[in-house]
Amino acid sequence: MTHHLLMIEDDQRLAAMVATYLGQNGFDVQHCDTATAGLERLRHSDAQPFDIVLLDLMLPDADGLDVCRQIRAFPAPLQTLPIVMLTAKGDPMDRVVGLELGADDYVPKPFEPRELLARLRAVLRRQQGGQPSDERVLRFGRLEIDLDARMLRLDEEERPVTAYQFNLLAAMAERAGRVLSREQLMDMVKGEPLEAFDRSIDVHIGRLRAAIEDNPKQPKRIITVRGAGYVFAKAQDV
Repeated sequence: MTHHLLMIEDDQRLAAMVATYLGQNGFDVQHCDTATAGLERLRHSDAQPFDIVLLDLMLPDADGLDVCRQIRAFPAPLQTLPIVMLTAKGDPMDRVVGLELGADDYVPKPFEPRELLARLRAVLRRQQGGQPSDERVLRFGRLEIDLDARMLRLDEEERPVTAYQFNLLAAMAERAGRVLSREQLMDMVKGEPLEAFDRSIDVHIGRLRAAIEDNPKQPKRIITVRGAGYVFAKAQDV
């Protein structure tokens, strides 16, 4: 399925790079380099409606926040068009204001193209109701843990792990932000107390890191707490 995306971005080089990458991953990208041109393209998009807008915060002729506000003031169905904003500014307040004005997500520059792709797909899934409300899927940034299908996905790609390792990761993710000892983890997964000197849990943690960390030697998802155990990070890819 091809998704039609309008990118409003004045950086021609960045726009070309993003258009090429997204074009290889199921998106038809049209580009406008000013707010005026972007809004005009949206107004005349009846023949080929867009599925999502990728909007830069700083444009030569308007503030991206104002463009977001104008899109949300359009008549239906344009007013509900998903908007993902790009920004080079580091002020968290810009993100807060953007989200309050109706943006669906924010991606700060510089960014990895695969992260942008994952965020766009996630926004589209939410918009299209891609997941039933009773389906149990845990999402942490680019990482998805589908508890019912017992699938682990990073950047929309399945990451194979053993059944034991999946159970271990699910147990940690359901308690994200809590430090869990080896004894607690073993008890959650096997229902049996940890044998003295049994360090097999560390081996499984190492293999999980290889599957889900960008750099397993510098983990940001499964973090070691010296003398206490492990914690699964609640906030990821921020």
